[in-house]
Amino acid sequence: MIVITRYSVPEAETEAFRTDADAAVDVLSRRPGFRGHRIGRAADEPTLWTVVTEWEGAGFYRRALSDYEVKVTAVPLLSRAIDEPSAFEILTSGDAPS
Repeated sequence: MIVITRYSVPEAETEAFRTDADAAVDVLSRRPGFRGHRIGRAADEPTLWTVVTEWEGAGFYRRALSDYEVKVTAVPLLSRAIDEPSAFEILTSGDAPS
């Protein structure tokens, strides 16, 4: 499964957001079931950011959120996300041809 959270980040808060996002991903990456992440910014709207994490399944992600270190470090960032669905089941995937 993938978790996509989007954020509206004023230019003046960009550096602090990057620090918070990196710290959140760091603690999440230590939880079982974590597969990887991406942090990105919209090319046409630089105040719109996203943090994408990939998990072995929804249960792994939900259990990760209950970890004390995640609650202290990542949940404050996640609570600032745009209020919209964020957890998605992967139905198909593929890699670019070599």
